[in-house]
Parts: sequence; C-alpha cells; structure tokens
Amino acid sequence: MRHTHHPSLAQGEEPHRELGIAGGPPVMRSSIPGLGRVMVFLTAALASASFAIPEDWGEEGVQYGQLGTDVTLPCPGVHASSPVQWRRAGAMALPEGSAMQQGSLVLPRASLAFMGTYSCHGEDGGLLHTVSLRLGHLPGVPFVSCRASDYENFSCSWTSSVETFLPTRYITTYRKKSLTGEEKRRNKNGHVGLCLQDPSHPGTCTVHRSEFWSSYRLNITEVNPLGFSYRLLDVTMQAIIKPDPPEGLVVEPIPLAPRRLHVSWKYPSSWPKEPHFQLRFRLQYRPVIHRSWSVVETVNLSEVITDAFTGLEHVVQVSAKDFLDAGNWSEWSAEARATPVRDLASTASEETTTDARLESLAEEPSQAPNPEPINRSDPLEKMAVLVSLGIFAFFILAAVLVITILIWLRVRKHGKDKTKPNFLVAATHLRALPSESGCRVRNGGECGAGNAEHGAGQCLQCPA
Repeated sequence: MRHTHHPSLAQGEEPHRELGIAGGPPVMRSSIPGLGRVMVFLTAALASASFAIPEDWGEEGVQYGQLGTDVTLPCPGVHASSPVQWRRAGAMALPEGSAMQQGSLVLPRASLAFMGTYSCHGEDGGLLHTVSLRLGHLPGVPFVSCRASDYENFSCSWTSSVETFLPTRYITTYRKKSLTGEEKRRNKNGHVGLCLQDPSHPGTCTVHRSEFWSSYRLNITEVNPLGFSYRLLDVTMQAIIKPDPPEGLVVEPIPLAPRRLHVSWKYPSSWPKEPHFQLRFRLQYRPVIHRSWSVVETVNLSEVITDAFTGLEHVVQVSAKDFLDAGNWSEWSAEARATPVRDLASTASEETTTDARLESLAEEPSQAPNPEPINRSDPLEKMAVLVSLGIFAFFILAAVLVITILIWLRVRKHGKDKTKPNFLVAATHLRALPSESGCRVRNGGECGAGNAEHGAGQCLQCPA
C-alpha cells in the first residue's frame, strides 16, 4: 500500500484531497501556486523527525479495499495462465458482477456486503490462498480543537469527520512557530515534538511545558490502511486558555440575615497559584423555583448574596477566567444549594397569630360561608397601590395650592389698581381748595370784590 507524504497548509486553508489511483491514498495539494514547494519543504522537516505512517496493521491475511471502487484480490504464486477457482466462505456464489483476470478476482463497485473471506483453489480443488476482505473509506480531515487549562500545558482533542469502518490511528506532532536565536541554532529545521497521547483518554494529546506567550502549529494526522488525512492548527496560548471550574463550592445561610447567603470556593487544582497569573470569578444563583439567573463578578474567593428570597432554596454555581481576560470562561462548577434563614420576628408573629386564630375558631361556632370573593392580592401589590394613591393625592394638593396662590396674587393686584386713581383725585381736590387764612379778611370784614376776582384757585366765598 503506497502512502504519500502530506505538505503543510497555511492557517485557515482547507486541504484539498485528490485520489491518485483507485483505492490509493489521498494526495494533499495546496490551491495556491508556488506555495506547494514551501509546503513540501515543511513536510520534509516533519518527516525528518522519523514519525512514519505505519504500514503493518498487525492483521495477517487481511486485505483492505475502498468502498465504491473495484477491488482486486490476487492469488499469490499462481501463473497467469493457470486455471483458478475462487470461492467465498459461507456463500454459494461470488458477488454479482465478479470477474477473474489472470488468476485474480475483481469485485466491481465494492459495497459492505462484499466483505468476507475469499479463497482461491487450483484446478484440482486444492487450497492455494485465503484472504479476508475489509472495506471502508479514506480518512477525512479530522476536526481539532485545543485548550489550555493552565499556562504551562495545553491539550488538543479531535474527532474523525468520516466513518471509515476501518482501524484508525493518529499521529500528533507540533512545532514552535517563532524561535529564538538560540533555538534556531540548536534546531535548524525547527523543533518538532510529539503531542503525547493518553491511552486512557483516546482522541486527545497534550503538549507539556509550553510557553504562555508563544505560538505553536499542531499537526493531527488520521491514518488508516487506505491512506491518511491531516489538519494543521495554529495555537496561541492566550487565545485557548480556559481554566477548569473552581472547586470546593460551599453555600451557607447567614444567621439573623433572612436575605443573605455566604458563598465560598477554591482555585481549581490544575491552576498553579502564582501572583502574576490570577483568576477572576463569576457567580450565578437563583431560587430553585425560578428560571432566570442573577450573575455577580468578583476577584475574591467568597461572596455574600444580599438579595436572596427568604425561605426559598437557592442553587449556586461559579466559573473562572484569566484575570487579564485572556481566553474563555471555564465551565460552570457543580451546583451547591442552601436556603436563607427565616426572619425570627415575623416567624414568631405568624405563629402567635395562627395560634390565636385556631383558638378562636375552636370556641366559636362555624359561620355561614361568606358570599364575598376572597381577596388573594399580594401585600406588596397593596403597598404599591397605596403608594401610587399617595403620590397622586400629593400632586393634586400641590396643583390646588398653586392655583389658589395665583388667584390671590391676581385679586390683590386688581385691588391696588382701583385704589390708586381715587387717591390721586382726592389729592388733586385738596390741592385746589384755598386755605382758611386766605379766605378771611384780616380785619374780620366781609370778602371784598377784589378778593372775589382773583379767579379760579382763589377764594370764591368766605367761609361761614
């Protein structure tokens, strides 16, 4: 089975897959002219690390074929002109359309129904060769995502994009994109390392002792007996940092505080406690019977909820993120629950009222049912209505007061306007009257003709 080395791709460019021969491996090509040579050089650098694609799948006597193509089963050691018979175990006849060419069996447009054990026999019926046929698809480009739960290591996970029906392996490597002068001198072709796979967690690999401010290129190659396909992914630590959820979440009611809950938690154990790599947190909580969450952010390891509902059980969760807002929020922690304490005064009052009511009901005979509808309105609604009525009454009184003041000012001004002309007339009249000393003759005699002729404004007649 021939395998073709795969060139590297630029970030964001999807690989193009082209089949070379029927049933052969996929050939990866770049769609950008001139880039192919550069990619081939990068591929050679990766290949120099001796990460060879496996040829032996550890299954002797098994032949693999690609679904939908013509599959040829050879009969080794048989001369082309020698007569050969082919048989299929458990079947009376070969698949429809089968043909023999120079001793080999050709199965056209193979489907999953063609899988099974085939044997070739000589002219005398003797067994010459037995082969088990397995059919499947070429690998697809895997889906890859990477995440760093701390600033020293990061891990990547992947899933296949195609159900191949064949055994599959993965080759996972990485290289640092930007090298220092010292690193370039030590590794002329660039440092290529293994992203270590954990057998207990299939589909994942981890790069240890990574540098937080560096960028890496991951190569995840999916391999099966028919060929291989790969995904290149550029990784920046700041972009993929995602802490594990906080641990040790505890929620407790606060004595004598009916609407308060105390919440505390711890750093995730996977996050090293360093002064320059801190975490910040967000807290979400709600009563169990409600659906909407309240969210609070903090940098502390504890928080006091001040708006809890008295007597209702609350559910609380917490998540974490890098203090400098790099990367993403962690998943929410496991839930913790608690119920705020009830107000002692209101509880005692309710108990006293209830006891008194029960005693009165026990002593008094039952009454006829009240035809009036039961008022089931909420006390808060009553309070809101009273407050609204009070505000409305205040504005009405204020308006009446303003109107009264305006009317009083207008009436007062009108009264002043009437008084002023009368005063002027009286003043003018008084000024026109002569004084008593001017009207009398000094010697006590009667008014003379000469005095009477003084004209207007003078003495017209002697006063009595």
